[in-house]
Amino acid sequence: MNKPIDSKLLHEPDAYGAWQRDYAATIGADKQVTNRSGVPIKPLYTAADWNAAERAPDLGVPGQAPFTRGIYATMHRGRTWTQRQLIGLGTPEEYNARLREVLAQGATAISLLPCNSVFRGYDMDESHIELLGTCGTVINTWEHMDAALQGVDFARTSCAQNDPTPFTLLAFMLAAARRRGTDWGQVSGTSNQSDYLSHYVANHMFFRVALPGARRILGDHIEFCNRHVPRWNPMSVVGQHMQQAGATPAEAMAFTLSTAIQNARDCIERGMDPDEFLPRFTFFFDISVSFFEEVAKFRAARRIWTRITRDRLGAKDPRAWRFKFHGQTSGADLTRQQPLNNIARVTVQAMAGILGGLQSLHTDAYDEALSCPSEYGARIAIATQNVLREEAHLTDVIDPLGGSFYVEKLTDEMEAEIERVMKIVEDAGGMYRAVEAGLVQRMIGESARRFQQQVDSGEQTVVGVNAYQLEEDASARPINTRPDRATMQAHVDGFKAWKAQRSAGQVRGALDTLARAAGDARDNVFARVVEAAEAGCTHGEICSTLRREMGFGHVQAIV
Repeated sequence: MNKPIDSKLLHEPDAYGAWQRDYAATIGADKQVTNRSGVPIKPLYTAADWNAAERAPDLGVPGQAPFTRGIYATMHRGRTWTQRQLIGLGTPEEYNARLREVLAQGATAISLLPCNSVFRGYDMDESHIELLGTCGTVINTWEHMDAALQGVDFARTSCAQNDPTPFTLLAFMLAAARRRGTDWGQVSGTSNQSDYLSHYVANHMFFRVALPGARRILGDHIEFCNRHVPRWNPMSVVGQHMQQAGATPAEAMAFTLSTAIQNARDCIERGMDPDEFLPRFTFFFDISVSFFEEVAKFRAARRIWTRITRDRLGAKDPRAWRFKFHGQTSGADLTRQQPLNNIARVTVQAMAGILGGLQSLHTDAYDEALSCPSEYGARIAIATQNVLREEAHLTDVIDPLGGSFYVEKLTDEMEAEIERVMKIVEDAGGMYRAVEAGLVQRMIGESARRFQQQVDSGEQTVVGVNAYQLEEDASARPINTRPDRATMQAHVDGFKAWKAQRSAGQVRGALDTLARAAGDARDNVFARVVEAAEAGCTHGEICSTLRREMGFGHVQAIV
C-alpha cells in the first residue's frame, strides 16, 4: 500500500526555487493564462498540485466507479471507438451510395443526417427544390428509409438517426424493419437528436413542437423504446449545440448533465426504474481544439455522472452509472480561410476525444466550413481516425494522460467549475425551468460574446483569421456541388405519385388516432407515430398533426 507523501518532498525545494527564479528572470511580467472555461492555467504543475497517493480513490481504474479512467475495463485496447461518420446528401439512393463507400473505407456504424426541410418538420413538396438535399438526405416516408439503408442489416449495424421530436426517422426505420422481417428487439442505434432542451436553447431549426409537448413526447419515446426496441438508445443528451452556440466546455458539460438529470427525474416520475432506463442514456458532445481542457472535461464528467446516478437518482446497477458518449470534432473551430488548416484542427480535436475516453467518434471534413462535406473531404476525415488508431497507436494504453500532474489538477478544476454551473441551474428549479426562464440562453450568449471579443482583440489567435493571414484565391477553395436538380425533381415527383396512390382512409385514420393521443396523457404518442409511419403517413403530416395539437415550437429571443 502506498504511504502518504511527505509534503516537504513534493518537489526538491532547491531545484524548484531555482526554476522559479530562472522562469521569472526569463519571462519577465507573466500574463495570466486561462482556458476557454475560465480556469487559470499555471506554467508548471508538480506533485504539490496533485498528490497521487491521497487522490487514488478519485482516480480509480478503468471500468470501475468513479470511472475517471474510462467506463470499460479494456477501453480502446480491447475495443476501439465506433467510427461513426455523419453523412447525408441528396436522395435516399444517393445517400445509400455514399454510405456504402464510407463503410468500405472503415466506418463501422451509420449516422444519418436528413435534409434541413426534414429538420424543420416539412415534406419535400412543401419546400423549395433548390434547397432540397443540400445539407442532408430527403427522407419523408418509410420507403425512403428503406432505400437509404438498402443493404444494411438492421440487426448487425448500429444506426444513429439525427431525428428530433417526434422521431419520425426511427418510426420509418421500424416500419422498414417489420417489412424486412427484422425483429425490433435486434435493432440497435441511437435517437441522436432526442434532446429537445438543447434544441430549444441553441438549435431552433430542430424545435418542431412547443416545449411542454416536446417534453411529453420524449418521455413516451423513452418508454416505448425501452419496452419494444431494447437495444436502441432513445435518449442522447446533447452538449454539442450549446457549446457550438458559445457555451464554454465546462458550461456545455454542466448544462448537459443538468438536462440528463431533468430527463431522468421525468422518467422516474412516470414510474420507470433508473436501473432500466439509465443504461440507455447516452451523451453527444462537441470537442473543441482546446486539447487538455476537453480531455479534463470528459474525465471530470464521468466522476460527476457516477455520483449523480448512484447518489441522487438511486441507480444500483453499475451499468446505469456509465457515462457513454459520442464526440464530434467541433465545426465551430473550423475556418473558411485556409481550409486545409482544418485537417490539423480536426486531428487535435479527435485526439482529445480519444484520450478523453469517448465511445464513438465523428471527425469533420476539412471543407465543412464551406459546404456539405465533399467526398474527398469525407475520405480524409475517415482516414484521420484510421491513422490515429492504426499508426499513432493511441489505443495501446488506457488513459495514457492519467497521473499527469497537470491533467489531474485540471480535471479537478473542471469538475469544480462544472458543478458550480450545475448549482446555478439547480437553484433555478432544474434545467427545464432554467431554459424556460431564459437563464441558460443568457449564460451561453455572454460566453459567446466574451470569446468573440478575445478573437477580435487578438487575445485568442485563430490561424488564418486574425493571424498568419494570406491572400487567397477563393475559386481554389473546394466547393461541393449541389444535388442534381433533375434527380431531385424526379424524387419529388415520385413522392407526389406515391402519396396519391395511398389509402386515404388509412392515412386519415392514423393521423386522427395520433391527434387524439396528443390530448390523452394515458396514451403513448410515439407508439402512434410508429403506427402512422406504417400506415403510410409522411414526415410532414405527422409533424403538422402534432404541431396543431401540441403547439408550434416557437423560441423567443432572450435579450
